[in-house]
Amino acid sequence: MRTTPEADVTLVLDFLNTVDVEEGTDELRGADSWHAWAAARDLRPGPVGEARSTRESLRALAGDPHATAGEVDVPVRIAVTPAGPSLVADSAVGAVLAAAARLSLLGEFARIKICPADNCRWAFYDRSRNRSRAWCSMSACGNREKARAWRQRATQS
Repeated sequence: MRTTPEADVTLVLDFLNTVDVEEGTDELRGADSWHAWAAARDLRPGPVGEARSTRESLRALAGDPHATAGEVDVPVRIAVTPAGPSLVADSAVGAVLAAAARLSLLGEFARIKICPADNCRWAFYDRSRNRSRAWCSMSACGNREKARAWRQRATQS
């Protein structure tokens, strides 16, 4: 099955955002919610612990200062089809890692970032030309941070 870079970005972001700091929710907290997440994407869930450690490692790679990168060992294989070689995974975590690997090979994984706002930490894809976007949303987190910095400068004057 051929995928597009956009589909890979969507899958990786959806996976990274299974934890919502602002809402205090975590779709990987239990097996039921993890299974529902995977089923909604027509993927086989696999162990929830494997999903948690993979998410933690990918979030660390994307710049989450609260996450710790670790080694993850999930089977992904290469299949040769009439459309050409492709990465194939048997589980949801494998599919996410295959998507992340394809983005990495294209030099696009570095565009996946974590919002630096401690009350947000949402994963987003930096579509800016020079890859300099820092906030998940300028109208939300970016605006709050700019206002906070301005107030701090104004009180120091």
